[in-house]
Amino acid sequence: MIWDRRMETLDRAGLQELQEARLGWSLGWAKGRVPFYQERLKGWQEGMNPLKVLADLPFTVKADLRENYPLGFLAVPRQEVRRFHASSGTRGNPTVVAYTEHDLVVWAEVVARSLAAAGMKPGQTLHNAYGYGLFTGGLGLHAGAERLGLSVIPASGGSTERQVKLLVDLAPDGLACTPSYALYIAETLSQMGISPNEVSLTTGIFGAEPWSNGMRERLEAGFGIQAVDIYGLSEITGPGVAMECVEGKNGLHVFEDFFLVEVINPQTGEGVEPGIVGEMVLTTLSKEAMPMIRYRTGDLVSVNPEPCPCGRTSVRISRIHGRSDDMLIVRGVNVFPSEVERVILSQEGVSPHYQLVFEGHPSRPDLVVELEEMMPGALDGSGLTRRLTSALGVRLGVRIMAAGQVPRSQGKAVRVVSRIKED
Repeated sequence: MIWDRRMETLDRAGLQELQEARLGWSLGWAKGRVPFYQERLKGWQEGMNPLKVLADLPFTVKADLRENYPLGFLAVPRQEVRRFHASSGTRGNPTVVAYTEHDLVVWAEVVARSLAAAGMKPGQTLHNAYGYGLFTGGLGLHAGAERLGLSVIPASGGSTERQVKLLVDLAPDGLACTPSYALYIAETLSQMGISPNEVSLTTGIFGAEPWSNGMRERLEAGFGIQAVDIYGLSEITGPGVAMECVEGKNGLHVFEDFFLVEVINPQTGEGVEPGIVGEMVLTTLSKEAMPMIRYRTGDLVSVNPEPCPCGRTSVRISRIHGRSDDMLIVRGVNVFPSEVERVILSQEGVSPHYQLVFEGHPSRPDLVVELEEMMPGALDGSGLTRRLTSALGVRLGVRIMAAGQVPRSQGKAVRVVSRIKED
């Protein structure tokens, strides 16, 4: 199902014309209302081609938002703000974002498109197990679901046995949460003696953390569903920036009438060609409260402009390869947790619950993959070590744990932990 067929199937010439007009508005809006952008956009004048100007503008980064905490990027009077969200602030000041009424309408619209791309239809029910509160997931999915015409079970995160009871008793069609929490819900189903056939789910909308096709296969088998990826970040709007369609499952459609996407070499800042992995940069085209110009997301993707079987004409981004700031350096070799997941979940007998643990001496720590086997004796630890070494180019340890020993996630998974003891 395509929610807004006219906009989602707009030809490239028409889309470029629309982007040019909206980008011109966004640059002028930011220059006139946000002190941070006044100096950066001093050369921008109405009548210039904004698409040509954009590539020469400086990037905006998360540190800029933290340095202007809490509301240095606010472009509207405080009384026009209808909602605030914020990051956890685990690395300093939280990133605070604001929304006008118009921004909330746009956000609901792109999430409605996303849910339709996942295969959901008006009249169905969505079990929403994303966290409600300052995190954008819960309220973002909720508003978009209602916009599409779904009924919503606002379960939020946690209380997993209650979640299972609601899934059985209220018979929703779709489940929205992080993929790691979906795994925990599926495991809880099994522990409670409930088979996937006893649950009405047909669709899973999973995001907020990188996940692999191996994880998709586990989730689809665990629930008997079609599982698709949703992408967003609070600095741009929240979930709904891009969405994987159920017909293709081969990249996420960017809603380009609202968000302009670039992919750059993270070291040089220069643009890269389609198909080449780089860091995604996003510019908002209609956001009033806090416009973002060339925001470096830190997410590593490639762009695919080829036609999609679903009929949507927007470019697709690959599923997130990792984050530039989540990259691990193990004895001089770059390692992404998502690549470790790909390797271990391709191995039969591996539970999808795992953690990456740094341990040993601070000057030369080891990285150990702690994982569980599906049945006692099902895993060959030395064989898995060889496969990881071959795929990653560096030797990682493998520690096989008893069932239930790897911590479960009820929100975003904590995949990397440190047990290094300082001298």
